[in-house]
Amino acid sequence: MRTVELLLDEAAEFDVRDAWRRLAEAGLPSQARHPSTTNRPHLTLATCPELTAPIRWELAEAAADLPLPVRFAGTVRFERPTSVLAWSLELDSALASLHRRVWEAVASDSPTGSLSPFHSPRNWNPHITLGRTRRAGAFAGRHVPGLLPAPPLSARLTTLRSYDTVTGALEVLGPRL
Repeated sequence: MRTVELLLDEAAEFDVRDAWRRLAEAGLPSQARHPSTTNRPHLTLATCPELTAPIRWELAEAAADLPLPVRFAGTVRFERPTSVLAWSLELDSALASLHRRVWEAVASDSPTGSLSPFHSPRNWNPHITLGRTRRAGAFAGRHVPGLLPAPPLSARLTTLRSYDTVTGALEVLGPRL
């Protein structure tokens, strides 16, 4: 499976890593516990079985819209087969448009039923994951917000990339020149 993700600017990445560290120090699930060099704060736009030439072409066009300013909206929790703690992003028209372009690109050349319904434009909740675990309710009933720094007010999404979940390879998806 291949992800299509957006990376944050340096200042916002620093803030997210600080939140990761605080969760880990409190003994809670945290993305800081994933020491891989590929583990960076990111916004997942979509996943697909492979990045075909037509998908790559469309993603290169979408990457030309970067950097994209975004605003953080607060802390959220999801319970879908995993428990996730995250900072949500406001879904303004620019972010919604970029996400739709990426979704349409991966949907255009992927087998039917192979895309995650969580990433479809009608279901997608833009967020930056702080911690996740397979333990249901891991973040419920805790004073987690008090452990975390406030999310930054705003950030810039700077780089479109893909991660191959099978090989571990990373690829920056830049605009066509």
